[in-house]
Amino acid sequence: MSQVLIVIDKPEDWAPYYPSERVIPFADYLALPARQQRVRVINLCGSYEYRSEGYYCSLLAEARSHNVLPSVRTLNDLGQPQLYKLQLAQAMPSLAKLKPPAPGSEWVVKSYFGRCSEPSLQPLARALFDRFACPVLEIHLHADHQWEIVELKVCSHKDLNEAEETEFAEALDNFSNKVWRQHKKPSNSRYDLAILVNPEEKLPPSDGPAIKKFVSAGRELGLSVELIGPGDYMRLSEFDALFIRETTAIDHHTYRFAKKAEAEGLVVLDDPTSIMRCTNKIYLAELFQNYKVPAPRTRILRRGDEEGLRQAAAELGLPMVVKIPDGAFSKGMVKVNSEAELGKLDELFVESSLLLAQEFLYTEFDWRIGVLDNKPLYACRYYMVKNHWQIYSHTTKKSISGGFDTLPTFEVPKAVLQAAIKATKPIGRGLYGVDVKESGGKGYVIEVNDNPSIDSSVEDKYLGKELYRLILQEFIRRLEAKRAGQQGE
Repeated sequence: MSQVLIVIDKPEDWAPYYPSERVIPFADYLALPARQQRVRVINLCGSYEYRSEGYYCSLLAEARSHNVLPSVRTLNDLGQPQLYKLQLAQAMPSLAKLKPPAPGSEWVVKSYFGRCSEPSLQPLARALFDRFACPVLEIHLHADHQWEIVELKVCSHKDLNEAEETEFAEALDNFSNKVWRQHKKPSNSRYDLAILVNPEEKLPPSDGPAIKKFVSAGRELGLSVELIGPGDYMRLSEFDALFIRETTAIDHHTYRFAKKAEAEGLVVLDDPTSIMRCTNKIYLAELFQNYKVPAPRTRILRRGDEEGLRQAAAELGLPMVVKIPDGAFSKGMVKVNSEAELGKLDELFVESSLLLAQEFLYTEFDWRIGVLDNKPLYACRYYMVKNHWQIYSHTTKKSISGGFDTLPTFEVPKAVLQAAIKATKPIGRGLYGVDVKESGGKGYVIEVNDNPSIDSSVEDKYLGKELYRLILQEFIRRLEAKRAGQQGE
């Protein structure tokens, strides 16, 4: 069970707020013995300057393996503009959405645990908190033609006025009780597993019934399973493992969740390396070539290279399939049937400077081989949508998919299984969905998905509940191996 401690300089500093047994002065925290249980520390000392008690509070917390806010890295970064200004890219989209300012405008606002009283600045406050997590952050904005961050300053709660104290207290209460809330773990639970889902996603990798089956299987295996969402980034340290069931992308919160989980020492699927390698089809194409993975012939197309485009059409033949590197669910992909249709690519080149051209292999279905730790897990045949060349068809009104068959892996042609396993080995030991076309008795890998679809009554049609158990047992195996390694140190 996690313990939350709020560390202050001395007891009288907490006079404006409600008493709490979780609030202790720094002297008491300094005297605490080493603890084996998880401890979360909210450092509210009056100064975070180098060598101050506030600085040492965060330093000691990290040395004790306590999860602390703010971290020493955050304090060091915010103390040097040349460091934090290199890390503001994540906040740029929020700034760009602000109302255009009058030249020379200035704006100073405080953020409390990522919450801001100014609604238009809330996305910016949240983005900055995800990168520079601290209790009170003062944000200085300046504008000529557009807003830009000119200064970030970590502040003490002791310097707030009465109105600001109220905002701070509400934000602290929300953060400490909701974000780091203590939850009762079932007595038979060995580990805490977070499953990242997004209710707003239109085509999630697992539907609602499948998620419920993961939760049920986890509890039977002794896992304390909790569903978390995109807003729970700062909660990751509560858990032992993270299972991402939201479509992943590099420039996306799913990748940041995976990176943070890995840095916190969690067992994580999809791991960030797998996300990076699988979400870009150009990377996969080069990987397949280097490792001699059987795949359709491919060419990389560059924006503005008309000669290269014509050469690709001649080499691969028409029709050919052209894709943006990081598309998913058959989106960002066109079939070019003739030279007259090469103009279709202009729209794709708007999204990416490089595209991947691939020879078109017609089949009635695509194999999807689920692979976990480089071993085949499940197998499906996804059939093409009627009168369409893909397994998904997207229109302005709806998305539809073709039919499917689910069958045991021992009934899959050997060449298809071998191609799938050969494709995953250079990527990692995660959970993958390998798309393979079977032609002329051979298997040709189209792509490897790091976040494969696992829907109720589809991918689990043959294995049923056992599919969910097998995936979660892999988490337990890795957690047990990690624990054994720690005990052996």
